[in-house]
Amino acid sequence: MVSGVGVAVEFVQYFGGVFEPISFLLLLGGTIGGLILGATPGLSPTMAVALLIPFTFQLAPTQGLILLGAAYTSTVAGGAVSAILLKIPGAPANIATALDGHEMARRGEGARALHLSFMASGIGGVTGVLLLIFLTPVLAQWALAFGPPHLFWMAILGVTVIGSLDSNSFVKGLLSGCLGLWLSMIGYDDIQGAQRFIFHDALTGGVNIITALIGIFAIPQVINMFAKGRVHRAIDAVAVDRQPISSSAAELTTHTKPLAIGTLVGSVIGLIPGVGGQIAGLLAYDQTKKFSRNNESFGKGEPAGVIAAESANNAMVGPSLVPLLTLSIPGSPTAAVLLGGLLIHGIFPGSDLFENHPDVAWTFINSMLIGQVLMVFFGIWVASYAARVARIPSSIMAAAVLVLALFGAYSVQQSMGDVHVMVVLGIAMYVLEKFGFSAAPLVLGLILGPIAEANFIQGSMIAAAVDGPWDYFFTGSLNIALITLVVASILWSFFTSGRAAPVVGERSERAKSAEEVS
Repeated sequence: MVSGVGVAVEFVQYFGGVFEPISFLLLLGGTIGGLILGATPGLSPTMAVALLIPFTFQLAPTQGLILLGAAYTSTVAGGAVSAILLKIPGAPANIATALDGHEMARRGEGARALHLSFMASGIGGVTGVLLLIFLTPVLAQWALAFGPPHLFWMAILGVTVIGSLDSNSFVKGLLSGCLGLWLSMIGYDDIQGAQRFIFHDALTGGVNIITALIGIFAIPQVINMFAKGRVHRAIDAVAVDRQPISSSAAELTTHTKPLAIGTLVGSVIGLIPGVGGQIAGLLAYDQTKKFSRNNESFGKGEPAGVIAAESANNAMVGPSLVPLLTLSIPGSPTAAVLLGGLLIHGIFPGSDLFENHPDVAWTFINSMLIGQVLMVFFGIWVASYAARVARIPSSIMAAAVLVLALFGAYSVQQSMGDVHVMVVLGIAMYVLEKFGFSAAPLVLGLILGPIAEANFIQGSMIAAAVDGPWDYFFTGSLNIALITLVVASILWSFFTSGRAAPVVGERSERAKSAEEVS
């Protein structure tokens, strides 16, 4: 593995390979296709990359990886489109984006939210890829230090933000999170094989996160839209159609704090194998909210929330490939699929990848850097057109969303059981929302439950064979640092939960004027 000046030399040496005609066309196709797939509920980055692998069989290894890498980066960013416009996250990584992005779209600021989203994604993504390029040897050793106890504390750190995600009620946020944790236990225990809460055959494999995500976010939206009938949404047509890119770029420069927090959190989370972009986005959102002077505005259409979430989930893309390319350890499900793409072509990642196949490794990494720039360009170009979806009558939009939801839920495992689970969870969430419970804490509990449980059980087994659970989970500098963060997060959430929150349903003056215009 080269380092220092050698890295810079090889980076420049293989940079031109990205602009070979076929390679660049694949990069363009992967970027545009990834944006479309990302905006489709149910098609996660992992599924998008997996769907494209058969198309790489007849391509050269470098060209195949360019296509897969472009789809990976743009799918993560593309999920923000449906999250902002429909409040249906295209993937788990876009959950936090929906919290404020959709509220912005409701008051006629869909294009503005999309502009900020893609620009923040581009900055975070470029930073993450630069870390992958120049700090890979150091970061690989750091990522290798994470074991079961550290991943357990990382999951617990994510659990501590559950209550603060619901700006209306700290207690209801915690209860929603606990319900999500319970849902995550349904099915067979992956380690011990115990059967838990299997009330129906459709639950034998547990509650799939993509299915749950679609149901919990989409079905309540569909029910609400059908209830409105053929009534046009109250939006400001001028704000949707003529949002200057220059004003969005200028606004982004005034939100350096959420951009920095999101990029930092995403880069760190991306390095940790098995954590994922959904935790990066939610943690970045939570930390930005805690350090904000007007944290009561989060969840009501705060641009800083969109910027933090999107910069984080794209910043984690580059670092998530560090364990794969240097240690042959896929750090995420998508990285595992990329590993399959490498092995198909007879390339084995590891410490000698950059020595035996430098053209493949460096051209792939460079293409991801260029892909981030192309993703921003095409994302901003379609933003104003995509934002016009808010002008579609509610009844027609409800039918379209319902079709997408059914398609997305079925396509996960080609199972009608998943469709039934999606509908039941969606109706239950609709009822819970009537009582003031929100979806984000519930989904976060569903995501974090398996991570915390699996690593706790694995850690307990290892601890029983060594120094015991206390030393294994509570000693060591990394454990202590994570525990300190957990305690600090709990105390902060507790002391800030008493602040007066805005009245539910309260709208800004801009939202009211938007209704008058329409």
